[in-house]
Amino acid sequence: MMVPVRCFTCGNVVGEHWEEFDERANQGDEDPQKVLDELGVDRYCCRRMLVSHTDLVDVVSPYQ
Repeated sequence: MMVPVRCFTCGNVVGEHWEEFDERANQGDEDPQKVLDELGVDRYCCRRMLVSHTDLVDVVSPYQ
């Protein structure tokens, strides 16, 4: 799995929020906007990094 570590635009560290965001928003039934608000991710660019991230490692490298 590749975790987005830093925001490409502003350079803030977003990797520390990825696991909780992924569990609650992507794999759960919670609204991503509310999850990001609760995690304290306020900047639009950082929010975009977390919402738009797609894990392609399994698709690109299917052989382990």
